[in-house]
Amino acid sequence: MNLFNVYPLFDVNIVKGKGCRVWDDHGQEYLDLYGGHAVISIGHAHAHYINKVSEQLSKLAFYSNSVVNTLQSELATRLGKACGYDDYQLFLINSGAEANENALKLASFKTGKSRVLSAQKAFHGRTSLAVEITDNPKIIAPVNANGHVTYLPLNDLKAWETELEKGDVAAVIIECIQGVGGIRLATETFTKGLEAACRKHGAVLICDEIQCGYGRTGRFFAHQWLGIKPDIITVAKGIGNGFPMGAVLISPWFEAVFGQLGTTFGGNHLACSAALAVLDVIESEQLIENAEAVGTYLLRRLQKMHYLHDVRGRGLMIGFDVESPASELRKRLILDEHIFTGGAGINTVRLLPPLCLSREDADQFLSSLEKLLANPAK
Repeated sequence: MNLFNVYPLFDVNIVKGKGCRVWDDHGQEYLDLYGGHAVISIGHAHAHYINKVSEQLSKLAFYSNSVVNTLQSELATRLGKACGYDDYQLFLINSGAEANENALKLASFKTGKSRVLSAQKAFHGRTSLAVEITDNPKIIAPVNANGHVTYLPLNDLKAWETELEKGDVAAVIIECIQGVGGIRLATETFTKGLEAACRKHGAVLICDEIQCGYGRTGRFFAHQWLGIKPDIITVAKGIGNGFPMGAVLISPWFEAVFGQLGTTFGGNHLACSAALAVLDVIESEQLIENAEAVGTYLLRRLQKMHYLHDVRGRGLMIGFDVESPASELRKRLILDEHIFTGGAGINTVRLLPPLCLSREDADQFLSSLEKLLANPAK
């Protein structure tokens, strides 16, 4: 049997990691400024993370959600305090797409409506509802195109208000910093106005914090820079530092009903131990503060660099445009400078490093980038 060939791959086999570094099967070291799509939050192979997960694995890896799992309650308490939403409710699942699926279901149950407003260039996942609200027709199969979604320009408040006034909207979902969409930031004026319009017209406001959340921007959630309080928050990626996990943070005005939502693997013992270890390290090593400090330094240095256009972002979620296809620059960074970065569209480079990135790591990247920009590929 062969693999189903849906991923264009760099010819690099990564076999080991530590902090912000990874190594291939030939022993070559790389600086990781992408963290596997923002998944690696506290760094590769962190000792505390390894110990906590190994300890849990030696006792019990999994049992079903039909019995008490005190790790879930502990995680809910810890996460609530860490992010400032201790009055919210927590539903644990396995991925970001699944988090958005359940958020939309809750909104539709609550309102009795089915239309969703989503931003142009949004990415919310690849499962049925999540992909329908993702603005990429190439990945929406006919079975997913069910007419539930209206795409609107990010930061065009009037367009969103006009649609909400029609009274048939169940949910509004936004990424306060779009990731796949190119590191595009929602403005405070837009998000505050959108929140008010949702309240006025009875729509549920969902913030997708799957990529931009969990401390990446220098606050626990990206929307906390904008002074809003969504009804539902979805998280994944950085929550487990590589262990597949997602979660939905749900306003207290939603009432749980037995059987309304469910999952086999969500919130299992190993996942919860991983998530608790992540919170331990984020707090003890002040990684959110580090993300803001190092991210601000990196952003300012990039903004002064020749040959880069529209440098943007917040914390350790940064994008910039180059004149030639970004894929060529990214390939040279990997093969010549041994640095991993990400892409978003034809000309955009996307940086999503572990939150433990140091200023020295940033300087290494800046030096390598300057060298490549000054010497374009022939």
